[in-house]
Amino acid sequence: MESLLSFENWFTLMMLIALQGVLGLDNLLYISIESKKVAPEHQSLVRRTGLALAIGLRLVLLFVLLQAIQLFQEPIFSLHMTGILEGEVNLHSLIVLLGGGFILYTGIQEIYHLISIVDHGEAAERKRRTVPTALFWIVLMNLVFSFDSILSTIALTDVFWVMAVGILVTGVGMIFLIDYVADFIDRNRMYQVLGLFVLILVGILLVSEGGHLAELRLFGYEVVEMSQTTFYFVLFVMVAVDLVQGRYQKKLMAERKRAEQIVKEVDRGGDGRTAAAAHPKQI
Repeated sequence: MESLLSFENWFTLMMLIALQGVLGLDNLLYISIESKKVAPEHQSLVRRTGLALAIGLRLVLLFVLLQAIQLFQEPIFSLHMTGILEGEVNLHSLIVLLGGGFILYTGIQEIYHLISIVDHGEAAERKRRTVPTALFWIVLMNLVFSFDSILSTIALTDVFWVMAVGILVTGVGMIFLIDYVADFIDRNRMYQVLGLFVLILVGILLVSEGGHLAELRLFGYEVVEMSQTTFYFVLFVMVAVDLVQGRYQKKLMAERKRAEQIVKEVDRGGDGRTAAAAHPKQI
């Protein structure tokens, strides 16, 4: 009981909730994009159910990692293509590599669909998935996102209830926010492309982290993990550029509408000036 009420545990819990919240933003983005692939009437159900299942599996993963964390760090196979590809791959690095690669594929595929299909309805129909399939991918990728956050949690504390409560509180918060995130992307289509490029950036982050964990060397060069500072700096630049571009585009559209309105008013003037400008030789 004394341990339960200690200031250290409650402070660590607050830190964990903040950490899980920050690390969960890219997870919310992926779920929002993935849920768009099912019928509109099922999208909210898929998002909330997928997150609820993922929270339960995240707690299971926490328990497994606490009991067998060393197994995830033991090499499962080696790569010895000298001068081309070398490394020692363990289960941790393999999960992160495959997850990052899949996120990269998803982001690139979605961008390809955006620029290759003009009819939005046709695009939505083409990407339609069943509810079980969408739930499977949401839960699976949630576990990929969870892996590093759980390892960070274990590094901060060894008190199980603190870790479990931090995961539950963050999960409930994500369930509450997920529909708002999805609705925001729907209402602000110009941010959809930004979200996809952020997803690609997350994929690059995970692939570089997985390569670093596996000590991969590609053509003699060591794969270096992208630092969190670099990630957030690039993310800040991307968001800033998109905001500036959006405001500039709105300004151009406003000026174009103003010019069109002036032309319409001149055409309705009826004093012959428009006709004179169009046919000066007849005047």
